[in-house]
Amino acid sequence: MSLMHLSFYSTFTLSFLGLAFHRMHLISALLCLESMMLSMYISLSAWPAENYTTSASLIPLLMLSFSACEAGTGLATLVASTRTYGSDHLHNLNLLQC
Repeated sequence: MSLMHLSFYSTFTLSFLGLAFHRMHLISALLCLESMMLSMYISLSAWPAENYTTSASLIPLLMLSFSACEAGTGLATLVASTRTYGSDHLHNLNLLQC
């Protein structure tokens, strides 16, 4: 396994572990999701150069646009929950709570 693969795998794994274990605030969950998407984008962008192909793939651009949409939706949810509940704690976003 090359050093580049190890860095991509470790970045994704650390972001996933941060998302799994530190879910108190919405902003920390959004940052973990963004770092997961960024590590996948960089690995998909480096993949054609690693395989010595000259054709560029459309998948990294689609992933980047999806990541931008996800960030916009997450920030809108953050602003709405802060205005409604006064904080960005994730336990306030439980829909089953009366």
